[in-house]
Amino acid sequence: MSEHANTPVNQEGVLHGPPLEGLAHYDSVTDVFHAAVERFSSKPAFTCMGQTLSFADLDRLSGDFAAWLQHETDLEPGDRIAIQLPNVLQFPVAVFGALRAGLVVVNTNPLYTEREMAHQFKDSNAKAIVILANMADKLEHVLDKTDIKHVLVTELGDLHRAPKRWLVNAVVKHVKKMVPSYSLPSALGFREALKKGASLEHQDVHRDQEDLVALQYTGGTTGMPKGAMLTHRNLVANMLQARAAIGGNLTDGEELVVAPLPVYHIYTFTVNCLFLMETGNHSLLITNPRDLDSFVKELKNLPFTGFIGLNTLFNALCNREDFKQLNFSKLHLTISGGMALTKTAAKRWEEVTGCPVAEGYGLTETSPIVSFNPSDGIQLGSIGKPVAGTEVKAVDVDGNDLPLGESGELCVKGPQVMKGYWQREEETRHAIDADGWFHTGDIAVLQEDGYIRIVDRKKDMILVSGFNVYPNEVEDVVAAHPDVLESAAVGIADETSGEAIKLYVVAKNDQLDTKMLRDWCKKELTGYKVPKYVEFRDELPKTNVGKVLRRQLRDEDSASR
Repeated sequence: MSEHANTPVNQEGVLHGPPLEGLAHYDSVTDVFHAAVERFSSKPAFTCMGQTLSFADLDRLSGDFAAWLQHETDLEPGDRIAIQLPNVLQFPVAVFGALRAGLVVVNTNPLYTEREMAHQFKDSNAKAIVILANMADKLEHVLDKTDIKHVLVTELGDLHRAPKRWLVNAVVKHVKKMVPSYSLPSALGFREALKKGASLEHQDVHRDQEDLVALQYTGGTTGMPKGAMLTHRNLVANMLQARAAIGGNLTDGEELVVAPLPVYHIYTFTVNCLFLMETGNHSLLITNPRDLDSFVKELKNLPFTGFIGLNTLFNALCNREDFKQLNFSKLHLTISGGMALTKTAAKRWEEVTGCPVAEGYGLTETSPIVSFNPSDGIQLGSIGKPVAGTEVKAVDVDGNDLPLGESGELCVKGPQVMKGYWQREEETRHAIDADGWFHTGDIAVLQEDGYIRIVDRKKDMILVSGFNVYPNEVEDVVAAHPDVLESAAVGIADETSGEAIKLYVVAKNDQLDTKMLRDWCKKELTGYKVPKYVEFRDELPKTNVGKVLRRQLRDEDSASR
């Protein structure tokens, strides 16, 4: 039996994870990094598009980047650096180089629009950025609205060996036309920064457990994205919690784990850049998992032993004949997170691969892991049991603790809970109560057997393929259209993405149509935030004080299906 099999429960209806061990061993994420690169120096750490970095390579290159930051910029420990990269080898190099220089990482979605970039960079007071050339044109348009002074641009193949590097970069730029022209006169190439740093010495900056590692942006429960302040203690604790929950299924230094989900997302950031690194294991970074043809080809001859995915990806892969023909004999760990796992997808994955899926639950504000299904006791439909050092409870609408078996808002307490929201004290107090409980906004039932089931989600949040979409942001963009009187965005069930955005609109002009509205949204919103469906109405249902009843709209859509 695993240590999770006997999750203790107290009389007040609080579920406790087992004790958390090892937190005192590391002061910081950089301590974890140094222990890993020393212990596993010759082992492969990250592979992308056929190129591999060993732990020694990662140590050397991140040290070069740290040296450049310390000698060639005026950045001070605690300053923020935005990293806007997909799953490429430059990501771990940039992250660990920045952390070794004492900086705070601002993980940024490469799909962001100019508006979204400007908000995040300005809100975080980022002073530097590492950005892929493919979206450098967007940065050009917003740079003067930010505090960014140091711009590093990298191309997709920059950490590959020549001549492959030249070929990859040439094809991306000139054949596939994926790099729009841009003008950033003060920008420096990432390779050039590494080359300069290699001739300089650096000194790793000591950081304490309560110092910030990252500002990880999330909408929380409402409104514009805000930065969850994640400390070294938060991330080290969650790494150790992941090890306690998952590590028994892995052999240190021997696993090859497929990482198709974006490493800028807190789920993959913690699992691949911390947990798998600390255990000396090898992450296969998939740059574009939407290109399923290339994705499956990349897996064809690799003896992968682990797979980290989410519901929509499991469904998509299991519907492909070429995927079904792969050799799954080494696969013994599949983890699902980011969105709810359906029983159908879980069963289908196990039928195709022979490997069961273990589902976990977490939030950006909890670094992210809160609970996980133990491998020897997977309970489909549940999010598992609390991980080590974690307490969970359910409360009613008045904040009163509920007994086991009753549904209420899920609250979490543990060392992985964020320090707070960046420069938003009032919202922090709203999210974390005086006793240190983080109120998730998710409605859950805590079972007598120690497992947790989510029965409803945050009142208005929409989860599209694992990404949070907040109706207020969509509605704000739509409201700016001159022909829109009012609108409401809600999430509706969707077989492909889990949920899809449906926009209800009261128009001022009868000529306004779905295509015009979607095109408008595409200018201001990342693709997954663009409404998939649009319905025009004469009026929207409202409360007696004028608040739009989104839940009624969701219920009406559900009833009509």
